[in-house]
Amino acid sequence: MSVLIVGGDRLGSIPKELDKLGVNEVKHLTGRSGQKIRDGIPETMDFIIMLCDFVNHNLAYKIKNFAENRGIPVVYAKRSWSSIYQKMKGCQQQLKKVGLEVPLN
Repeated sequence: MSVLIVGGDRLGSIPKELDKLGVNEVKHLTGRSGQKIRDGIPETMDFIIMLCDFVNHNLAYKIKNFAENRGIPVVYAKRSWSSIYQKMKGCQQQLKKVGLEVPLN
C-alpha cells in the first residue's frame, strides 16, 4: 500500500500512524509550488492525502485532476493525524477498493 501526501513542510508522526494502518510507502510533495510536479507525479500511489492548509492552489488543482483521471481516492484534510484519520473514516468505501481498511475507533 502506498500513499502520496501533498502539502506541509514536515509530516511529523503521520507516516508512523499510516504504517500502523498498513501503508508501507509514503511519498511527500511539500505543496509550496506547482513547479514541484515537473518531475512527475508518482503513478504507483494507491491513494492521495492532500493537506489543504499547506498546499498551493494550482498544485491542488493538478493533483485533483490527476487523481480523477486515474480513479485514485483523495483524502482532503488538515495537517494533523486526527483530521486525516477522521477524513479517512469518512471515505472508507473508496479506500476499501484500493485495499486499505480503516478501523473505526
